[in-house]
Amino acid sequence: MVLPVFGIILFGLLEFSMLFFARGELAEASRVGARKATLPNVSSADVEAEIRKVLPRRLQDSLEVQVDAGSRSGDVVTVALAVDMNSASPDLLWPIGYSLKNRKLYEVTRMIRE
Repeated sequence: MVLPVFGIILFGLLEFSMLFFARGELAEASRVGARKATLPNVSSADVEAEIRKVLPRRLQDSLEVQVDAGSRSGDVVTVALAVDMNSASPDLLWPIGYSLKNRKLYEVTRMIRE
C-alpha cells in the first residue's frame, strides 16, 4: 500500500531535480549570451552560437533564442531562452495526470550594452 505512494514521490523528486538542474543550465547560458550581446559589433547569430557552446546537447534540440540588443551604448540588452521540458526531463508523472508535454522552461537575462 505504501509502495505506489513512495514511487510517485520518488518519481516526482527525480523529475523536479532534473528540471531544476536544467533551469540552472539555461540560466547560465542566458547570462553567457547576454554578456556576448553587450559587446559592440555582435550579431544575434554570434549570441546564439555562444549560447549553444554552453548548453548541453539535450537542451539544444528545442532551444528558442530571442535577442533584443540595443543599438547604442547604455541600452538594455535582453536575451530570452526557452526549451521544452520534455528535453530536460523524462515525463515520469504522466500516469497520475501531470504531464510535461507542451510545457517550456524559460529564462531571461538583461544587461547594459557597452
